[in-house]
Amino acid sequence: MEDSEVNMKKLLEETAARSIRYSGAIRSRRVVPRTQDLEGMGPLGGPLPENSSDPMEIPALLDDIGSPATVTTTGGRYFGFVTGGALPASVAANWLAGVWDQNAAFAVMSPVAAKLEEIVVPWILELLDLPRSCGAGFVTGTTMANFSALAAARTALLERRGWKVEEAGLFGAPPLRVVVGEEAHASLLKALALLGLGRSRSLRSRWTARAGC
Repeated sequence: MEDSEVNMKKLLEETAARSIRYSGAIRSRRVVPRTQDLEGMGPLGGPLPENSSDPMEIPALLDDIGSPATVTTTGGRYFGFVTGGALPASVAANWLAGVWDQNAAFAVMSPVAAKLEEIVVPWILELLDLPRSCGAGFVTGTTMANFSALAAARTALLERRGWKVEEAGLFGAPPLRVVVGEEAHASLLKALALLGLGRSRSLRSRWTARAGC
């Protein structure tokens, strides 16, 4: 085995050990870091390094200094913001995905990523009881999901009025009114601003609009 393979194996094993140790202490960890833990993050910064670091130093630095400053969102005593749960299977799959390091833009660039999307889309349609003819796309999170959905709606509605927004932009485009619920998430309003639709042009309603496919 070449030195690079040995070093890679050692690095992954050390990182796995640190991850297991962190996960195993979740039940006894504080939910919020202590003041000294927050103040101790100074060594994470500093001047821009002129040379590369020893790879073994990176997880050690993050664990020794960063781990104490984390919020224990995966613990049973956390009742803060809405945070996705990291299940054992999802953590393990995320590790593997990191090692794969796939570019999933096209099927030819990552056949397995394309296949997984093909499998998951029908599952989601079934879970949400949506028409099985619906299509789906995968984005990085809720904010980008709101952005993508509004962008698609903007394009479709303006096309119906004879305006191709991707070519002509929004200068002089027919006005659009967006109906949102009274408790609309801030990410939705942010998406309206980024898409040029304007936060103040949204019409608040007690009823949340439901869109079909």
